[in-house]
Amino acid sequence: MTLEGYNRLESELRRLKTVERPEIIRALSAAREHGDLAENAEYQAARERQAFVEGRVLELEDKIRRAKVIDPSALRGKDIKFGATVKVVDEDTDEQKTFLIVGEDEADIKSGRLSITSPLARALIGKQRGDSVEVMTPNGTKSYEVLKVVFK
Repeated sequence: MTLEGYNRLESELRRLKTVERPEIIRALSAAREHGDLAENAEYQAARERQAFVEGRVLELEDKIRRAKVIDPSALRGKDIKFGATVKVVDEDTDEQKTFLIVGEDEADIKSGRLSITSPLARALIGKQRGDSVEVMTPNGTKSYEVLKVVFK
């Protein structure tokens, strides 16, 4: 993953541990004061929230522990790979798009961050400027030509 993606995961983990956990503890404590826990909707909701947060904490800790941070600006070459910024043109509509190929947790298509596991990224991996790729989409097959590959 990129350093930005890594920092985003660390920030979320820190927020969950320092903000969410204490809020859940306060909510559980307040709900316990209302009596019978078996029929206490506030208590049940707080427990569900706690289960979600604890699961997410474990997931984030695992991802951070296994993360390999890659600096795209240190990469070189003509072939498309993780960290490449790729400019493509839709061969049917002539619409141009630019994508940064990132890890799954960093993907945000609206900001041009394309997951390495997406069909388009998988089709682009290993290609070079001038190559064409075909990708199956929900609306049928799309063809793209690679216009530019840079690492920045």
